[in-house]
Amino acid sequence: MSSLAVTAETMSDRIRRHVDDLVRLAIPVIIARAGIIVMALTDTLIVGRYSAQELAYLGMGHSPIAVLLGVQVGLLLGVVVATAQTVGKGDLAGTGVIWRRSLPYAVLIGTIIAAASLFGEEFLLLTGQEPDLAQGAGHVMAVMAFGMPAAALHLACSLYLEGLKRPIPGMVAMLIGNVLNAGLVWLLVGGHFGLPALGAVGAAWSTTSLRWLGAIGMIAYVWWHPLRDAWGVRGDFRGWWRDSVTQRRVGYAAGLSNALEGSAFAGLGLFAGWLGAAAVGAYTIGLNLIALPFMCALGLASATAVRVGNAYGARDQADMVVAGWTGLGVTSFILSLVGLFFFAAPAWIAGQFTHDATVLLLTAPLIAFSAWLLVADGGQVVMAQALRGRNDTWVPTALHFVSYYAVMMPLGWLLAFPLGRGVLGLFEGIFIASVFSVSVLAARFWWLSRRV
Repeated sequence: MSSLAVTAETMSDRIRRHVDDLVRLAIPVIIARAGIIVMALTDTLIVGRYSAQELAYLGMGHSPIAVLLGVQVGLLLGVVVATAQTVGKGDLAGTGVIWRRSLPYAVLIGTIIAAASLFGEEFLLLTGQEPDLAQGAGHVMAVMAFGMPAAALHLACSLYLEGLKRPIPGMVAMLIGNVLNAGLVWLLVGGHFGLPALGAVGAAWSTTSLRWLGAIGMIAYVWWHPLRDAWGVRGDFRGWWRDSVTQRRVGYAAGLSNALEGSAFAGLGLFAGWLGAAAVGAYTIGLNLIALPFMCALGLASATAVRVGNAYGARDQADMVVAGWTGLGVTSFILSLVGLFFFAAPAWIAGQFTHDATVLLLTAPLIAFSAWLLVADGGQVVMAQALRGRNDTWVPTALHFVSYYAVMMPLGWLLAFPLGRGVLGLFEGIFIASVFSVSVLAARFWWLSRRV
């Protein structure tokens, strides 16, 4: 057999190994991440059927909250990257230190974000929203604020376990949370069995209470796990801030990146608010539907970061390259299949979320157009995580700034208002920015691969 054939066969085997590992790691993470959006979709479905106005409150309240949660996810991303790299070095016992550092940091982040969330009404008024919409959405944000520390603790534990290639506990916790949420939202939104009808605020109370339940369960799982001694989980928390500089540095860049992306999407949500309550409802439904397959991409991105991080810790450059491109290829294929479904049945999908004729008329075109948007949006998050898995932190953040603030927001405004395309123009701006983002991030990954 020629050396060329041996090389081709070796590369083929390597790709198959990465696909197998990626899928095995990603499926539980996808289910866990998708569970976040399924919970939001459940809230949207029940609240939308209860009242179009309450749906507007929920959607407008979720926009800033989603930005803050994205920042939280980014700031804690160093947990999974540091854990994966430590596993790649063969230092399993060193991972417990990473987990212990993450808990007080998670509480700190969650508390700061909770404090910011309490001023939602004032913020929305400053952005030009109608007083009634700002007040209703502000109430939703205030209730969600109480669950922010719990969300951070739950995430820190989930990311740690994902770095250990043990994503199933996070998946199980999210599945349980979704089952409980469906019943609790139904009880609280419409008011059943003698309970008052709380509307959008009822959905917020359900989410907040279940976040605390999930956080307590995940901490207990890690603390009492049979392998806790092998992982080095038990110990004190002294020096957690001083000794986590490298871990936090990854999170700073990712947190800023998520803040830029999330705030840009929230900005488009504010633009939708200027178009009226029906546009906010359509934008909320459309964005939630995009977010569900995006969670699939986020799960694959997390698995890609773990695979790249393992190779980086082991100093295996070839594996880093194959892991990154495999993540992008698998993600693009899966999201293409989802896009076909969106393109084929937009009106039916929209009809599951609202009976309001105006909202339905605005939403169906958004869903059809999302078929084109999904692949680009999912691809950019995978390439960003692949870069961070190899400790390239700040360049992806800078590229995200250009993509979402220099491209998406100006184009979204231009298309929606001067060019008169309304809420569909906002989605067209998202698409153009996502294509630009995945292109420049992929080019960065390719350039680093060739340079090394």
